[in-house]
Amino acid sequence: MTEQTSGRRVVTNMALSLDGHYAGSDPQDMGWVMPYAITDIARDHLTSLWEPATTALLGRVNAEGFLGFWPTVIGMKGADPRDEAFAKWLVDTDKVVLSSTLGDARWERTTIVDKPTTEVIADLKATEGGDILVLSSASVIKALLADDKVDRLAITIFPVFLGSGPRLFDDGLPAGQWALVSQNAGEHGTLALVYDRVR
Repeated sequence: MTEQTSGRRVVTNMALSLDGHYAGSDPQDMGWVMPYAITDIARDHLTSLWEPATTALLGRVNAEGFLGFWPTVIGMKGADPRDEAFAKWLVDTDKVVLSSTLGDARWERTTIVDKPTTEVIADLKATEGGDILVLSSASVIKALLADDKVDRLAITIFPVFLGSGPRLFDDGLPAGQWALVSQNAGEHGTLALVYDRVR
């Protein structure tokens, strides 16, 4: 793991359609993601993000989805080794779930926090550890972008138009420059992009 001279990085990961949406008109329907999420490029991209991370930060909805599904991949017959490795990391790593409605954590190594996102990030950055990885939790990522707290922005672009639905990048975000760290193209025209915030 690379030591960060400026402390822990906040790394966000999100899949977007080519027309800029992270979900369609029905946010619960993620079927559009599936053909692309199981490609080599998507799996390798996710691996490059979780390997240096020691904390996963999730919103409640994504926590319920991720933590309901990924542990079942461990030991699953025919599972891709990269998927199984991510599942093991997710189970074993420290998880922080932002929620005002959840009481006790029903997942191991999980803390439920009911505080503003930027306060939670400030608390986490004050501790020792690797990257803080925000896994596809749009509300969390949007709050961090609005407060200019994202250090590394990872995006997978899938070559589909959804036509409507919520967008990740709202008008009014703080102006700033980003440096391209890596770019990879893969199956079905999927692009994996990683940018670092220039400060």
